[in-house]
Amino acid sequence: MTATAAPDPRSVQVDRRSIRTSTVAGSIGVLVHWFDWAVYAYMATTISAVFFPEADRTAGLLATFGVFAISFLVRPVGAVIFGRLGDRLGRTTTLTVVILSMALSTLVLGVLPGYATIGILAPILLIVTRVVQGLAAGGEFGSAAAFLGEFSPAKRRGFGCSWLEFGSLLGFLLASFCVLILETVFSSAQITGWAWRIPFLITVPLGLIGFYIRRRIEDTPEFRALQELETVSSSPVREVFRSNWREFLKTCGMEIFMNVTFYVVLVYLLTYQEVNLGFDAGRAALLSTLGSALALVVVPLAGAASDRVGRRPVLFTAAIALTVLSVPLFALMQVGTTWAALVSTMGLALILAIILGTHAVTVVELFPTRTRQTGLSIAYALTAALFAGTAPYLLTWLIDATGSTMMPGFFLAVVGVIGIVTVATIRESRGIDLMKDEDLGPARAGAADAPADAPSAVPGSEALPTPPPAAPLV
Repeated sequence: MTATAAPDPRSVQVDRRSIRTSTVAGSIGVLVHWFDWAVYAYMATTISAVFFPEADRTAGLLATFGVFAISFLVRPVGAVIFGRLGDRLGRTTTLTVVILSMALSTLVLGVLPGYATIGILAPILLIVTRVVQGLAAGGEFGSAAAFLGEFSPAKRRGFGCSWLEFGSLLGFLLASFCVLILETVFSSAQITGWAWRIPFLITVPLGLIGFYIRRRIEDTPEFRALQELETVSSSPVREVFRSNWREFLKTCGMEIFMNVTFYVVLVYLLTYQEVNLGFDAGRAALLSTLGSALALVVVPLAGAASDRVGRRPVLFTAAIALTVLSVPLFALMQVGTTWAALVSTMGLALILAIILGTHAVTVVELFPTRTRQTGLSIAYALTAALFAGTAPYLLTWLIDATGSTMMPGFFLAVVGVIGIVTVATIRESRGIDLMKDEDLGPARAGAADAPADAPSAVPGSEALPTPPPAAPLV
């Protein structure tokens, strides 16, 4: 019996309009997630007053941050659920479910009555909304990264995947801008009374727009090829840990490198500058905003650079810079002058931006298509929960235990070493074919070894030259 030919994803021509639509579809969910995440963090004091008893404000604030932490703890569960779903049913399926879950849970939070109205039910429902958000967040990165990587042209895949982190940074900036407007326009009583709901309600139409876009776009060429070949994994979680555990460990190293740097520079640094260096809140917030704005510009440039010179040179540059410059930059920050604070903050933001622009495409290219979304989702969620989410607490403890405000610099230098070691274990993958041997099945194994722009070795492809006589496949 002759084997049935299936389309080669390398021969599929994706028009520019589809590429632009897929870029928006992939990045808008990340923007919604980080906007919601940042608004919740920025307005923790107000949320504490609304949802917890006023008898003990400190206990209420701790409870608010505890609810915040819950969303991190459930992320690995969401990663398993949505990673498996994406590798079995398709990227667009999880993209739509994830963003709809985010939009609906944010809507509930935005209209949820406070403790004064419904009592203990208020914090309980708050926890439920954050659990749903955390589950959805666990599936967002893997879904979006796999989708953007598989939809982007091979020669511009780094640039295409970089828009994932562009969306996260834009979400941060929009959140800080929105909170700033609230504090400028409304009084404290109005914000606590009702205006705090505005940012969360703004997220809902963004999420629904993203849902509409994601529902209308077709799945990636690689996943459609798996369906045609009938090689979709029936158990992607088991397959990751049985067959792709090396790729999984490398991805964990890469995501520790990225996630910890991200949280220290964009989340912890603002508190560090206020508490440990004595910066006023406005100055620290301005520095954070400028750092995010610089990163927003650099991230796509870093992704494009990885398409020209390779993933490893760009990542090695960032890892070495983080290792060598973290301590000097934190020492410069402690000089106390405006220019010293600006240069040190911009330096850290620049290093972070290079990492953000390149990490996603690098880990996307590690996995076969069969298990790509599952592997990416679990590795990202685990490292975020275990290492990134705990970094601010660990740094606070280290500074208190040692009495040295230089600890964040030493901490990031260690993270830089982890980055160097991780990048050293990864082969250069610029321009490779995302379909690997295990994706193609036994009858077509070996076709994935060809360069992405080489003539296809897949039977039935128009790019295939006339082959020499060969025995028929049986």
